[in-house]
Amino acid sequence: MPEGALLAVCRAQGAYTDCFNVNVNGTVSIEQFVAAFYTSRVFKLERLILKWAVARPSTDAQAQQLARRDTDTFAAWRVEQRRADQLLLAGFQGRTNSWLMVAPVGEGIGAEIGKTAGIGTRMYFGSAVVPRKNSVAGQSSMGFLFRALLRLKFHKFASK
Repeated sequence: MPEGALLAVCRAQGAYTDCFNVNVNGTVSIEQFVAAFYTSRVFKLERLILKWAVARPSTDAQAQQLARRDTDTFAAWRVEQRRADQLLLAGFQGRTNSWLMVAPVGEGIGAEIGKTAGIGTRMYFGSAVVPRKNSVAGQSSMGFLFRALLRLKFHKFASK
């Protein structure tokens, strides 16, 4: 996780966090990344699940509105924080966060294999799962379902 990442606040508060990144050639704005990410084929599957499981439908047009900063809500999330280079969304139940960030890199992806490729962008994606407080015991727990999915590596597979 890069320094200054909005997701770092979640980690500091005891949440499970992960961070993935990929370098691409060219300049990609946070608005372009947000629009592409939330309208991707893989994420459309998650949007379909949210529509049926928690009655939080969403459309590509709404994802575009989120990217353009025309709305602060999308599907099961609301904007927690925005910066010129990143977006942190909080889940409607307060248990999950989704984070996207872009950063320029001096060389494009071709430079990694010894070629000069010009300017590139590093695109970050991360998520956080906030532990549930047990009011009786006073302890925090991630919950059975999350621990099971983490052991099965489902979350990391889907994230990649």
